[in-house]
Amino acid sequence: MPNIFTDMHKLRPYFTLLLFLLIVAGVSFSGAQFRPGGWYAGLIKPGWTPPNWIFPVVWSVLYLMIAVAGWLIFAASSRTLKTLWVIQLALNGFWSWIFFGMHLIGLGMIDILAIFVCTFALFALACKSSRAVAWLMTPYLFWIGYASALNVAIYFLNPA
Repeated sequence: MPNIFTDMHKLRPYFTLLLFLLIVAGVSFSGAQFRPGGWYAGLIKPGWTPPNWIFPVVWSVLYLMIAVAGWLIFAASSRTLKTLWVIQLALNGFWSWIFFGMHLIGLGMIDILAIFVCTFALFALACKSSRAVAWLMTPYLFWIGYASALNVAIYFLNPA
């Protein structure tokens, strides 16, 4: 006869993964409340700015990878990695509100540069302890680097 407690214990990692997917989806949803809109369309942007449709496609994949990385980090990693993962996610969640919601390009630039530094530190530490986490965070690190450069360029092209 099957033991329900043994079966539930086997499923625990999957419930935990679901929790991380939901947490990251919540951050994604909160950021999606602040759309680029007319204000962003009116800004001067560099020629290497991607079309707006690229952002939700890229972020969907990145958020999935961030959630899986968080799941792996919280399953077995140091307090430092856990802290960095939480901080980068919180900063990520604030960026859309700051940049698109409040139209504060300079503060958005500070926020996204902090995301980059935090994610780079997370990546560097993960290279020593979890190759899977490092690989999962690599595309995010590159994208945040690109998005940081874009935010900086927009800041200097649109003096207040």
